[in-house]
Amino acid sequence: MSITMKHARLIVLALCASFAAAAAANAAAGKAKKVQHHHWHFAGPFGTFDQYALQRGFQVYEALCSNCHGVELLSFRNLGQKGGPFYLDQCPAGVPESVDCSNPNENPVVKAIAANYRFQVTDGPDEFGEMFQRPALPSDRIPGPFANEQIARLANNNALPPDLSLITKARHHGPDYLYSLLVGYEDAPSTVEVAPGLYYNPYFPGDMSQNLKPEYVDEKGYAQEGVEVPLGGVLAMAPPLADGMIEYADGSPQTVEQYAADVTEFLMWAAEPKMEARKSLGFVTIIYLVILAGLLYWSYRKIWSDAH
Repeated sequence: MSITMKHARLIVLALCASFAAAAAANAAAGKAKKVQHHHWHFAGPFGTFDQYALQRGFQVYEALCSNCHGVELLSFRNLGQKGGPFYLDQCPAGVPESVDCSNPNENPVVKAIAANYRFQVTDGPDEFGEMFQRPALPSDRIPGPFANEQIARLANNNALPPDLSLITKARHHGPDYLYSLLVGYEDAPSTVEVAPGLYYNPYFPGDMSQNLKPEYVDEKGYAQEGVEVPLGGVLAMAPPLADGMIEYADGSPQTVEQYAADVTEFLMWAAEPKMEARKSLGFVTIIYLVILAGLLYWSYRKIWSDAH
């Protein structure tokens, strides 16, 4: 056998080993239930955000999600920028004419949200060299619930709640996954045992074979024949939503599904606040390129028509 053939065999064996390892890893990681595909306002090349849904979503985030999760890549003024939840193209009644409400730093709604936000901003040092808390301004980042990672873990049984600024971009299937996770909590199957402080969700990727009760496991630690390992996994976040938890001023349904859809749309906007402008620019660019291609083709035919 030549040296080349030996190398080829080694490569083939290495590839087989890597595929086997990948298959074992996938098997160990378990599987999750297929996500629910929701109809989103922002989906598609011409999709846009529903401003009322964004406002309701921010309400859900502030009332519930902000207890554990931050959106620290967002500033309050982002809420009042064009395309944002509280953008105003003109001032409401009672606001002085000298105020430019299209400017997010002067937007009265944004200023009120910042000043009355549940968490204050840490600033300083003051004249005594001490840090202090103050109400937020539109220019401030939206403060999170915890001062640092250690405090966050201490308050959540050593689990670290992720920042939600980019959560819809950081998870496979993005908004559909987040919506499915929020509405998908259910009681764990009778074949598994979930530790206190953890919650079963079929849409959360995990390995439920580790949670099988002893009577459903063989002597090697695998599921007994005929025992189906449930889809999904367990997570430290308790079901955050329940019907009637938040009252909507616009009369929208006060259901888990509506809350989940609204906060998901808000978090999608948080991850892509310039999405509408990007789509508009892309559409104009495509039109320009089509016209340019037509002009170039016409010029080509005109210039070379006499050569044939």
